[in-house]
Amino acid sequence: MTLTHDPRIGAERVTLGYGPRTVVDDVTLTLPTAATTAIVGANGCGKSTLLRGLARLLPPRSGTCLLDGHAVHRLPTREVARVLGLLPQAPTAPDGITVVDLLGRGRQPHRGRLSRWSAGDDAAVAEALELTGTVDLATRTVDELSGGQRQRVWVAMALAQQPAVLLLDEPTTYLDVAHQVELLDLLATLQQTRGTTVVMVLHDLNLAARYADHLVALRDGRVVAAGPPGEVVTEELVREVFGLVARVVPDPVTGTPWVIPLSRRRQGAVTAC
Repeated sequence: MTLTHDPRIGAERVTLGYGPRTVVDDVTLTLPTAATTAIVGANGCGKSTLLRGLARLLPPRSGTCLLDGHAVHRLPTREVARVLGLLPQAPTAPDGITVVDLLGRGRQPHRGRLSRWSAGDDAAVAEALELTGTVDLATRTVDELSGGQRQRVWVAMALAQQPAVLLLDEPTTYLDVAHQVELLDLLATLQQTRGTTVVMVLHDLNLAARYADHLVALRDGRVVAAGPPGEVVTEELVREVFGLVARVVPDPVTGTPWVIPLSRRRQGAVTAC
């Protein structure tokens, strides 16, 4: 079986959980190809669990996670790895591995068991280092890097894989504000220039609204709303999903929804009015 170059990803009545606990309950969704989707919601709502199901890391209790119309858990591992890349929330690297060797592992799905390292592999790794600003880290070991440096290196490994679909679980973790914006700008550029389908879990609703073409809002393991940020991010949704009273106004830079939380003191004043 050969997956298409632009595989569609989604779920059909999927339920996911750990042990006796159900975390994602009867979710159906289709994510747009060659676009950026952000999955948002309060802590514990099932964002990361849904991403793990889509990434083939967590088998469904019922329903199906789909890749190119096929049940992703039934597809050959190497076939999936050629088109789907993943940056998990807490990736781990072998002790003592250098950055460039770690990125080289992202090329494995594209190489046969007997094939040698190629000029194309060199080019993919070099490009990933350049795009993520990690060229100067190439010969250092992953162990000695700061949290922010490691996060950029893990993103570089995912880019070296050159996937058609890129799943990222909280990719801005450990990054300061400047590097958060740099990373999200990079992902936006990849989506626009390569047609990569990007699906990411984000905590910052304003960044999600600014960078995503499509938002999926979860509450208690169910989809509350899905669609363009301008339609999804409303004051009512922020209250329902996050339990937060806020004002939603146009972002002064992009015109996308911008959420301004109200303090509890201000909430009382607004309610009194």
